Amino acid sequence: MHVKPVIYETLSSKSLFFSMHDIQSRMDILHPDELQFEYTRIMMGFLLHNPHPRSIAMIGLGGGSLAKFCYRCLPQTDITVIEINPHVIAHRTTFAVPPDDHRFTVHLADAAAFLRETDEKFDVLLADGFDIDGLPPALSSPQFYDDCRNALNPGGIFVANLHGCKPLFDVIVDRIRAGFDGNLLMVNDPGATNRLAFAVKDDPKALVTLTGVRCPQGFDALAWRELVPSMARVFLASRELARSNNASALT
Repeated sequence: MHVKPVIYETLSSKSLFFSMHDIQSRMDILHPDELQFEYTRIMMGFLLHNPHPRSIAMIGLGGGSLAKFCYRCLPQTDITVIEINPHVIAHRTTFAVPPDDHRFTVHLADAAAFLRETDEKFDVLLADGFDIDGLPPALSSPQFYDDCRNALNPGGIFVANLHGCKPLFDVIVDRIRAGFDGNLLMVNDPGATNRLAFAVKDDPKALVTLTGVRCPQGFDALAWRELVPSMARVFLASRELARSNNASALT
């Protein structure tokens, strides 16, 4: 049985809640594809690794923030969204989520089963799937992270929102690290409890050799300017990881 989300509207915004303690998604009515939360902007840090992905899979639709942003700003990218809750999908028009077309599809499915069974491979996999109790066990098991890795193309990047995972946070981080052969970058959202995990398949140096914050060719310039502070967080975390790795190698 799936929980029905609560929709809260003001004159300027619409928000989606599973409980009144945690807002799941918020949309500016005048700018429906704008990323309202810092953690979602940090998740776009995958662009520093792959500025022109051919395909993106997203676990969790919510109010469609990441889906709408990527659909507008990455017009050459195929986007697959997996959402288990039909009540969430029922609100896709409320949150101006575009209809399915040749490069955008929302699947009503269990993401853990979808990734375990799919033959599709993706360049980017974004995991932001939560229910009323937080991060579901099926989306945080060792098998799930192995399946995430298997669903990526070589060099593909996985990004997970690890909000509210205490007391299992360290366990989940270790599971991601193990699933991606120790290749892991953690980035904090300084204004919230979100922590973002980045991992790359079959490229142990990828996350310590990011070459700087540059606007991808053809990317909307205004949207990129809004992303720059968040991209800088990812880049600086990469530099710190590189320094830490170098220090460990010298000891």
